[in-house]
Amino acid sequence: MSAPPVLPEIVARAFDVSRKAGYVSFCRNETGRLLATLAATRAGTMAEFGTGCGVGTAWLRSGVRGDARIVTAELDARLADAAAEIFVDDPQVEVLSADWSTLLDKGPFSLLFLDSGEPTEVGVDSVADLVEEGGIVVLDDFTPCEVWPPIAYGRVDSLREQWLVDERFTAVEVMVAPDASALIATKR
Repeated sequence: MSAPPVLPEIVARAFDVSRKAGYVSFCRNETGRLLATLAATRAGTMAEFGTGCGVGTAWLRSGVRGDARIVTAELDARLADAAAEIFVDDPQVEVLSADWSTLLDKGPFSLLFLDSGEPTEVGVDSVADLVEEGGIVVLDDFTPCEVWPPIAYGRVDSLREQWLVDERFTAVEVMVAPDASALIATKR
């Protein structure tokens, strides 16, 4: 991949906090660069559901232009506290120690980043009303699939399928690395 090897300072700080917390489950640099690029095109409020120690939020923040803001929620209080440490002096980022549902009244969002997970939690019907018209949803942690319908672990990947065919969004699966892909969906 052609990308500068140097990480944005805020992302390097997030990696340091994650290491100190013993947390190693965070978005890949390839996905992070995608997030920063998309964040640079957004105004208003962006959100992340499932902050972890703040690496994804840091990537978003590295791309933010102007007065756009980011609100992010992490259910694990220890991880949320670690993430809050990164952004303690940043008025454009709010880290909440809470379930993602606490963000429901803070939208609609211009960009929403979340991990792929259970279709009932991050499916189109659960998320569509949280995103403004023209807003972008990014779901990561997919394994690339070259067939239709998409298959994962020997069965149809219903989450990926519903995002790719829902008429409320224009969506595409993008490989960010040979072994990783993300879905990008823009609300019509």
